[in-house]
Amino acid sequence: MTIASLRRSPQYLPRPLTKRAYVLPVRRTLATVSPEHAKVTVGIRREDPSRIWERRCPVTPDEVAQLVQHLDVDVLIQDCDRRVFPIDQFIKAGAKLHPTLEPAHIVVGIKETPLNELVTSPVSAPGLRSGPSIPRTHLMFSHTTKGQPYNMELLSRFLGSQENPSLPRLIDYELLVGEDGKRTVGFGWFAGVAGVLESLSALAHVHLELGVASPFLHTPRPHTHPSVPSLRSALRTIGQNIVENGTPKALGPFVIGLTGSGKVTQGCLSILDELPIVNVAVKDLPGLVSNPGTDLHKIYLVHALPKDYLTRADGGQYSRDDYYKSPVMYHSDFDTKVAPYLTLLLNGVGWLPSFPRLMTNEQLVTALTRAAEVGRARFGTIGDISCDVEGGLEFLPRASTLSDPFFKHRPSSLPSHLPSVTIMSVDILPSSLPLDASQHFCGVLMPYLRALIDEYRGQPGSREHLEALNVATVARNGELQGKHRGLAAPVERWQASRAAEIASKAGVAETSLMKKRVLMLGSGMVAGPAVQEICKRSDVEIIVAGNVRSETEALTRKYSNAKAAYLDVHDVAEMARLIRNADVVISLLPVPFHPAVAELCIQHRKHLVTASYISPAMRALHERAQSADVLLLNEIGLDPGIDHCSALSLLAQLKRDKKRVISFTSFCGGLPAPDCADVPLGYKFSWSPRGVLNAALNGARFKLNGKEMEVSGENLLQEYFPDIPISNVLKLEGLANRDSLPYAETYGLGKLENLQTVLRGTLRYPGFSDLMHAFKVIGLLDTETSIQLRDWRDLARMSLEKRIGEQIGSDRRSFLSALSTVMAIERAESALSALDWLGLTPENVPCSTPSAISLKPLAPIELFTSVLAHKLRYNPGERDMVVLSHEVVARPSLSSIDSATEVHTSRLVAYGNSEASAMARCVGLPVAFAALEVLYGGVQMRGVHGPTDKSLYGAVLDGLQAAGLEMKESVSKGPGMERVLAEGLKARRVAL
Repeated sequence: MTIASLRRSPQYLPRPLTKRAYVLPVRRTLATVSPEHAKVTVGIRREDPSRIWERRCPVTPDEVAQLVQHLDVDVLIQDCDRRVFPIDQFIKAGAKLHPTLEPAHIVVGIKETPLNELVTSPVSAPGLRSGPSIPRTHLMFSHTTKGQPYNMELLSRFLGSQENPSLPRLIDYELLVGEDGKRTVGFGWFAGVAGVLESLSALAHVHLELGVASPFLHTPRPHTHPSVPSLRSALRTIGQNIVENGTPKALGPFVIGLTGSGKVTQGCLSILDELPIVNVAVKDLPGLVSNPGTDLHKIYLVHALPKDYLTRADGGQYSRDDYYKSPVMYHSDFDTKVAPYLTLLLNGVGWLPSFPRLMTNEQLVTALTRAAEVGRARFGTIGDISCDVEGGLEFLPRASTLSDPFFKHRPSSLPSHLPSVTIMSVDILPSSLPLDASQHFCGVLMPYLRALIDEYRGQPGSREHLEALNVATVARNGELQGKHRGLAAPVERWQASRAAEIASKAGVAETSLMKKRVLMLGSGMVAGPAVQEICKRSDVEIIVAGNVRSETEALTRKYSNAKAAYLDVHDVAEMARLIRNADVVISLLPVPFHPAVAELCIQHRKHLVTASYISPAMRALHERAQSADVLLLNEIGLDPGIDHCSALSLLAQLKRDKKRVISFTSFCGGLPAPDCADVPLGYKFSWSPRGVLNAALNGARFKLNGKEMEVSGENLLQEYFPDIPISNVLKLEGLANRDSLPYAETYGLGKLENLQTVLRGTLRYPGFSDLMHAFKVIGLLDTETSIQLRDWRDLARMSLEKRIGEQIGSDRRSFLSALSTVMAIERAESALSALDWLGLTPENVPCSTPSAISLKPLAPIELFTSVLAHKLRYNPGERDMVVLSHEVVARPSLSSIDSATEVHTSRLVAYGNSEASAMARCVGLPVAFAALEVLYGGVQMRGVHGPTDKSLYGAVLDGLQAAGLEMKESVSKGPGMERVLAEGLKARRVAL
């Protein structure tokens, strides 16, 4: 779209002025509304009296007349002599004065309502002479949706301690969007128009200080004209003067720089079109400014886009998709490529902390130094229309006001020989165009207002607008709605702060009445980091419940907001009591207990978080949990957990990059660090030993190199992958992990038949699978039989007796002979050596083994778990290691010149430290981050789920990154690891 056509685009032009018939003065009367009033009533608020420049109005007199005369709506309005439309015009149109708007069903304003004027009581239902009251609706720019602390008290007025149908509905204009996801109700275009005029006025003042009168000395300030067309006319006159007489030679060519591409920038372009504009490219700036023959009867405009001034840190070119994927890889050269050549900078681009600034404080020094070399009056004036304090322009220290729109500023880092900069940074620019802005705003608001009126009447309204209004609803019936449930945290922080302030004034200690409560069931190996992370939140209290008092007390004693509780998991009444008093429950209990805990959570309507796989029993609770509005969140530890979160994040990026996945391979393992791994199995336990042994009994399904494969639980430890090529340093083997095939759907990889590989596996050091299989053959992993043990040295012999059904002599030779009947002699000797080390063989010298032996018969796996937990524990000073690796082979979705396959890897290698093991951190921290996200209302899923929602896995990954557990990603060309895996598995099967 050209600038000329943009200027005339209906989307950005205000509605034309209409001749008004309201010529006779009207006596002001206050409305008295009958209790039997039966119409839908709309109330128009006055704006906060302290905002002296706020003259806008959300509904015009013309539309009031439409509402009253054609829609049979009552309109009430608060008196205000500052409003752009005189009150008499509203009364003439059919509105009635009312001091509080208390009878209104729908209350509309522009900015947030002052707290002392906010009406939250219910109102009589329309259409009924008598009957139940209903909640009213408030529409405003509430400035609450980002958790702004200064407005949490306002938001709290719409919330109750529980669902309350009488509390009002809050709709925020900023959240109203169309089908394209773009905002539909706002003032950005008018900010651009007003920003240009205020900036040109400031520029003229700067030039006057230099002793030069520029044509822009006559630039009208926006509020001094009644309308945009009038301002256009005045600026057009200045433009004609420039065409005829030129700009001062002493100042050289007038070059205006503009950034951004949104509605603010479009407003800038529209009003600048009244000047004799010549568009120039960034690359042409040096020649333009240095050329003495440059035509001074023109104004030169350079619309600098990111591709013009952003470059990759490695020297690569700008790519929009790559930029939003990896903003930290880019830096801005605006200070050298654009700024030194400008007469005026108009900044219309926003900024986020993870992105490069347009200019830093250091770059301002560079820009001013070069500007002084280029010529007089270069880069001395800036109009920051975005008004992002210390944002894209780091040196912007504050917003300015319409009463004092520009100021001089020198950052402390600016050398004394360089000049100050003059900055215009008014933060309420549209308020200076109240007539046009109000007419435009009213025009885009009315379809939504009509839909609300229909809704109050119980009539079918515009579905499109009603759906948009629902999305834009921040609070309703006393509860935060949709994605805004995450605002519970800042509201509660404000409440806690307020309670502490009141308590302090009353001379009493702060209480924990306002705190959220997390219940943690279990106090095992991974609990510590989770407790520590949750206790960082002063507004949260955690109760750690377990049957080992020393463990729960050790976990909680150093935190003021943590308590220990004794719990026997078979005491259902006590568990129910603890769950009833919690807001979120974390279960670190063994997997078989999770369904029973989930049942109680559903009964008491409490959310549950676990790190375990979703069992069939848990999955069966999905519909009941949904009906109870409860989330049963599973699979949010390490594997499963971080593996899901990181895989979904990587795959989402590939989808945005329009890449098609061919293969997905993921391996994860918790291992001893290499210097601590010289033990049988090459393994030590940093989490549940029973969980490790159970995993060795599970069957697996996967697709590898184009073939679907299934490995039974009986054969899992034999059909392993002898080489997992993910490290040039570590030699690792792998076991297929359960059923990988459903992850084609879970991860959105595409149809299974179109994929070469879908495989998830577990990492171990070489030798683990063979030795663990030997233990299995001996019977040490049996779950169905039981033995009455008297001496730990009899465990292996008695387990083998159960397997072969024969008595074995209690001497070493007899045991070895029996071993050789179930495995090759060399395997038998290797197994015997490991069992010797574990202290489980006949005639073994007594060594360190678990002291107590159960007096009742137990399954061999139970007894073996006790031995492994004791013998293969980490000693003081030893550390563990977690390795997680995803490999995704992909190619462009559409054929291209370069359609070679790419191998995308995402890897995490973490080591334990003196505070916690790597496993404890990698399981406990995701659990904590997820529980907190659920606690603060940031997760809207209900039912039984894993961490598949972006709001959840994104929050978990952000938390892990802050904790130093970030996934490292890389890309290479060529094939993936599937060929190596397939050949290794084939060799194992041939050997069998």
